[in-house]
Amino acid sequence: MTSGNDFDPGYEAELFSARLTPHRSLNRTGFLVVMAFISVVSFAAGMAFLLMGAWPVFGFFGFDVLAIYWAFRINFRRARASEEIRVTPSELRVRRISHRGHVMEFSFNPLWVQLDRKTHAEFGIERLYLVSKGRRVAIGSFLGAEEKESFSKALMAALQSAKRGVTYNPLS
Repeated sequence: MTSGNDFDPGYEAELFSARLTPHRSLNRTGFLVVMAFISVVSFAAGMAFLLMGAWPVFGFFGFDVLAIYWAFRINFRRARASEEIRVTPSELRVRRISHRGHVMEFSFNPLWVQLDRKTHAEFGIERLYLVSKGRRVAIGSFLGAEEKESFSKALMAALQSAKRGVTYNPLS
């Protein structure tokens, strides 16, 4: 039913939705600037060694630039990973996408799920787990301690809202 005054039982309100991605502070422009700087410094140092007669050192400076480039490419590839968490009154769904594009989905009943937090006295929250019926799924592994704290509070509020149940207010 699509009339404004009718109740549609097939529609589920989304109580919480989050997309978590790893933080990367270096963007593409910064990467190009860093690689240009490293290349120029390595080339200048390599030329100095070449002029002194130590020609094999010039090649090793080139290998250093390639190794740094390769490490940055791996870092940027890993940044493609993400987690999507969605809470409705009848389902908590976790969709994890790896940096290679592999998708894993977990579905829980929000009435039975618990949020388990492993904390360290000095560092704060280290791990977040969703626990339900013997299953334990880690979430937000690439977030910092403060981000995990904020995320866990928001997720707990959504889970508590799901446990209270759906309320139908015909006036809103």
